[in-house]
Order: sequence, then structure tokens, then C-alpha cells
Amino acid sequence: MRALITGITGFVGSHLAEYLLSQGLEVDGTYRWRSRMDNIDSIKHKIGLIECDLRDPFSTYSAIKRSEPDYIFHLAAQSFVRASFDHPAGTIDSNVHGTINVLEGVRHAEINPVIQVACSSEEYGFVTPQEVPIKETNPLRPLSPYAVSKVAEEMLAYQYHKSYGLKTIITRTFNHEGPRRGDVFVTSNFAKQVAEIEKGKRSPIIQVGNLNAQRDYTDVRDVVRAYYLAVQKCDYAEAYNICSGRPWVIRDMLNYLVSKSHKKDIRVEVDQSRMRPSDVEILHGDYSKFHQKTGWKPEIPFEKTLDDTLDYWRARIV
Repeated sequence: MRALITGITGFVGSHLAEYLLSQGLEVDGTYRWRSRMDNIDSIKHKIGLIECDLRDPFSTYSAIKRSEPDYIFHLAAQSFVRASFDHPAGTIDSNVHGTINVLEGVRHAEINPVIQVACSSEEYGFVTPQEVPIKETNPLRPLSPYAVSKVAEEMLAYQYHKSYGLKTIITRTFNHEGPRRGDVFVTSNFAKQVAEIEKGKRSPIIQVGNLNAQRDYTDVRDVVRAYYLAVQKCDYAEAYNICSGRPWVIRDMLNYLVSKSHKKDIRVEVDQSRMRPSDVEILHGDYSKFHQKTGWKPEIPFEKTLDDTLDYWRARIV
């Protein structure tokens, strides 16, 4: 069996590639000419790398035709919520047009893979306290251009199944963290700042944004295991939450990271540039639908995720 991962050099893509290799699959992946390759340095000799710009229909078709995979994991996206407010058109272009090109590429290549479209809990957006834990039936009220782009991706996955019979599966993944997470994302950013303080690279002040929001965190290594189960066992054009079912207040996550540092004089300072024009106050998911279909449940405690993320940055800050 062969899998094609769009965005294989990224945080999730690199972990997914490692997991699929461990399960005996052949793995191909798309990358852009400017992609950083350090996340896949240890497995580059085991995978097929295909240069591809997903915004280009022919480039995308060529990558799919070259691979002819049994599974496609469509992970590539502009995934930083804050950046989507600064560059809404670019976010829509990358995410929505990229997804169209993947689906059209499959259609014109005349192959029949199962296609996982990686969507997001950000689609739920404004959620009332009475609506948590959030089920897949909850209304979608997106609060960022990124979230809007993911709603569009999901609708395209549904439409292409109904119109053309493509085997699409929709995963609404809540926050997922772990080693290799980009430092623009809050958990990894805080861990990096702690590591820099420990190494004397910055003053003992952590710059923060909104610490009151609640997020449902899952370890990336549990998430990629879920993605492989999804393409094997889930129903086409159906959406599934992937989450831990346990929300953390961002302030508590920060306090945990600080408590793990040998530096005891660390202070916190609000940076207004880290605030979003509108923010999702609570993301607390219910993964029972996915569990019933696949048997999956999270196995890695978030405390271990934080420990591993901090150790990852400690090793990189020199």
C-alpha cells in the first residue's frame, strides 16, 4: 500500500510519515522548493519526495499521477490562525484552491484512493458553554479566515464525494502539539521561550497573548495514529472530531512549562501583537463518534507532550 502526504516536511506530515513507515506502507510526500527539510532528515532515504505547488493544478495532478497512492493525506495548508487575519486572501488561496487541485487531480488521474482532508476544530468558532463538549453536529461559526478556509475544504470534500464518488474523509482535529511544532504556535512558542531563558538567550520574561482561552490538546503522535485509522475505517464524506476530550486553560499550560524550568524568576508580559481580532474562547471536543468507528482514544498525556516539546527546544537552542 502506498500513501501520499501533502506537506510531508511539516510538523504533522513528518510524524505521519514516520508512523506509516512503521506500519509497512510505502510513503511519498509533496514539498515546495523552499520547504525546510530538517523534520524529515532521518527518513529522507525511505520516502519518495515530489516537488509540488498545490496552488498549481498541473503540478498537483502530476504529483498524484506519479505516486498513484492508495491513500492521500491532505495536510498541506496555511495553518497559523493569526497570520490568516493579516493575509486572508493568501490563506484562502493556499487552503481552498490547494484542496480543489488535490480533488481535481485525483479525478483526472483516474485513480480511486481514500482521501483524508485535514480540517480543524477552529471551524466551530463561537461556541456557547451549553454546547461543550462539542459534537460534530454543532453549528459551524468560524471566527477567522483560516477557519473559513477549513469550512470550505470540508464542503468541497463532501461535494466531490457526492458529485464524483471520491472517497473523502473529513477530520476535524483539535489542537495537536509535540516535538517539531512550529514556534508561531502557542504551546511550542512558550516552550521555546522557556528554553531560551534557560540558555541565557533572552531575559526571564515570557511574551504572551490571550491566556484565558481553553484548548483541547492531543499529542501529534496520537493524531497521526488516528489519521491512519480514519482512512481505513471511517465513512466517506463524514466529519469526525479528533481530540482528547480534556480542555486546558492556556494559562495553566504556561504555568506547567514554567514549573518544569530550573529558572524560578520567570515573569509574564502581555504582547498586544499576539492578540487576535476575534478569538475562540473554548474548544473542548467529544471524540465518541470517531472512537465508535475506529476504537481510537488518546494515549499520551498532555503533560508528556509538554515535557517532550520543552526538551525538543532545549536541544535546539544552543
